[in-house]
Amino acid sequence: MKRIGVICKTGRAEPAAILKSLLPWLVKKGCEVFIDEETATVMGVEGHSRVQIPLLADMIIVFGGDGTMLGVTRLIGDRGVPILGVNLGGLGFITEVNKDELFDVMDEILAGNYSLEERIMLAARVMRNNNAVADFTVLNDVVVNKGALARMIELDTFIDSRYVTTFRADGLIISTPTGSTAYSLAAGGPILYPSLNSIMLSPICPHTLTNRPIVLPDGVEIRSTLKASGEDVFLTLDGQIGFSLQRDDTVEVKKAAFTTRLLIPKDRDYFQVLRTKLKWGER
Repeated sequence: MKRIGVICKTGRAEPAAILKSLLPWLVKKGCEVFIDEETATVMGVEGHSRVQIPLLADMIIVFGGDGTMLGVTRLIGDRGVPILGVNLGGLGFITEVNKDELFDVMDEILAGNYSLEERIMLAARVMRNNNAVADFTVLNDVVVNKGALARMIELDTFIDSRYVTTFRADGLIISTPTGSTAYSLAAGGPILYPSLNSIMLSPICPHTLTNRPIVLPDGVEIRSTLKASGEDVFLTLDGQIGFSLQRDDTVEVKKAAFTTRLLIPKDRDYFQVLRTKLKWGER
């Protein structure tokens, strides 16, 4: 992999400072580097639009946090370009590489010593009056949730056309294993090993306490129709994109036709990540 894209979190000076050393190091290794326009402007070098970078690169280095990574996965879509996430602070479940180990990790990657981990994505569609009005693809989760002042919402939910239940709750989270450590975890859902082929359904503050999260095979299609609600109900994608829902809108969710490919250093241990990020074993 000699054609390397670089996408950085906007508004941060730190990536440009790292790249001042990394860029000549990569060029010396025989790499061609494509930097996003915002970062390139700060550095005074040629830049490329973020949309172009997945078309030019064999791999993409993302500097930022999980939010930046999620945006890049949607940008890449079905192109299959592998991503290396470099964490610049915060929890960082999918930006696993620390900045102080970046050069060592890149040395290993350029030598072919790495793993590629396939992560399933979700395709979500909003149906209104039998017409598709919105389509999205996400890595973490699809969430139906109410606004701050809205009453409890009701969601008639079906799996593969079989009626499951009508959730009376503050909302519903449909997540991938990657997203199991995001909003779903805060709502009481289990942690799923990230490479599993599963989809998780987690109600948010359900009125019926026996409504618990359920883990499903990734071949199912989930349909949830908004029935009773207050004024403000939204579909939220990866916690970054919002879409306003109306009564009788149906949200259809299934596994996307493509995956996100993450570059994982050979010595990375997922359970070490859990111990570090979630403080497992500490008292």
